[in-house]
Amino acid sequence: MHTHTKTELRQKILTLLRKQKEEERLAKSLVILNKLLKRPEFQKALTVLFYAAFDGEVDTFEMMQRAQQLGKKIGLPYIVRKEKRMIPTVVKSIEEDLATGPYGVRQPKETSKEKTLSTDELDLVIVPGVAFDRHNHRLGRGQGYYDRFLKGLSARTPTIGLAFDFQIVDHLPPKEEHDVPVSCVLVS
Repeated sequence: MHTHTKTELRQKILTLLRKQKEEERLAKSLVILNKLLKRPEFQKALTVLFYAAFDGEVDTFEMMQRAQQLGKKIGLPYIVRKEKRMIPTVVKSIEEDLATGPYGVRQPKETSKEKTLSTDELDLVIVPGVAFDRHNHRLGRGQGYYDRFLKGLSARTPTIGLAFDFQIVDHLPPKEEHDVPVSCVLVS
């Protein structure tokens, strides 16, 4: 059996993400949204850290709106590129509080002490991935932001990956020590 390197697998799946038709992406994202709404971890969570979907990823903007309608506090990562780290930052208005950040990803326009969410405050973290395997390990975009971030989370904090069916693979390339699996992956 031919095993892909991380780079090959990443390229292959990113191409599939980019080729997927937008209406299909949104329809499948809606199925995943409905799965998320039924999860007890989501229902119980008061504060949820989302990611801002880009480049064909499972859409999260509708999810964020629904979470806010349910009275939850939502956050998005603010990327500090030179430190290669992300700061969970509160988002009050999805329309007004976001700007395009590093890598072309939407993020909060600014972060501050008042707006920062400590990891203890996060009841649930929604995690992007290029690919996930059957054991919930993820392959990211190669920058390591989420690997480092997930390592610093309490083991009690649930993490949920979102993926289209073609992003689920039997085996990921050999894992590095720092890879942290997510609690579960919602797929459509």
